[in-house]
Amino acid sequence: MNLSNLTPAVGSVKTRKRIGRGTGSGLGGTSTRGHKGQKSRSGYSKKIGFEGGQMPIQRRLPKFGFKNVNRVEYKAINIETLEALALSAKLTKIGLTELREAGFLSKTALVKILGKGALTVKIDVEANAFSKSAEEAIVAAGGTVVKL
Repeated sequence: MNLSNLTPAVGSVKTRKRIGRGTGSGLGGTSTRGHKGQKSRSGYSKKIGFEGGQMPIQRRLPKFGFKNVNRVEYKAINIETLEALALSAKLTKIGLTELREAGFLSKTALVKILGKGALTVKIDVEANAFSKSAEEAIVAAGGTVVKL
């Protein structure tokens, strides 16, 4: 065996259909497009959302709601999560960098600390926002709250 007598496996290579090359080929005439109509013409492409002339769904359904462009989206983290992090990593101060390293946040996420759970450890917490109950729980445990 050498490079000059290599051939592909039987049945693995098919010849391309040569459409529109005369009636003798069997693929001439209408060139596999059927008879007449918009789809048989050159340059035909169906528009996105076109439903055959029927009123499309995006025009049948009414508009509703709106997107508030000034909305600020926070990543919610509970104080029970902060306590678990403080105990496992032996931290006394938890800020955005510690939460990112622990895998709770993406680079650009803003954080709001929520009050679910109980806090027994004294920790200093830095975040973008706090709920009242979370702020009270952190201060009651002897920690401090810093809003960024």
